[in-house]
Amino acid sequence: MTDFSEGAVARRVPALTDERLRVLSRRQPVTVLPGTSLAECLRAIQRTGTGDSVFVCEPDGRLVGVLTERDIFGRIVAATMDLSQPVESLMTREPRTLDLDQTIRDAIDLMQTGRYRNVPTVDAQGRLIGVIRQQDIIKYLAESFPEELLNLPPRPHQRMKEPEGA
Repeated sequence: MTDFSEGAVARRVPALTDERLRVLSRRQPVTVLPGTSLAECLRAIQRTGTGDSVFVCEPDGRLVGVLTERDIFGRIVAATMDLSQPVESLMTREPRTLDLDQTIRDAIDLMQTGRYRNVPTVDAQGRLIGVIRQQDIIKYLAESFPEELLNLPPRPHQRMKEPEGA
């Protein structure tokens, strides 16, 4: 029988966060080349339907910058911005990245300290290979506890004091 106690579940979480990022499903990033206009970056985001970030990569795939939702809303929407400007005028240069040999804990720490929702993953040459989102981590952790999640009462704070029929 599976131990559903709070302590038993909590003891399993550290081992899961020490797993390598390779175990997570990753999303293909939205990429553009340097020199792409801000207007085209916005269209690329709209085409994906994710409302995320645009990653700026050299033709060889090396990541050089990122244009995030915060950049867009904080700078473009708040001010009158010429959308024909190149993405370099607004992007964050040399964004923080992770490689697939780093741990889920590393991704969580980076997301918390940097207030990132999306973290690019790169290979040894700095080429963009994917994006890890907060949702990817939550999904992985949730899938690691299927019995515990499926057996939770609908409202955990309303636990029954006695089994039904007592």
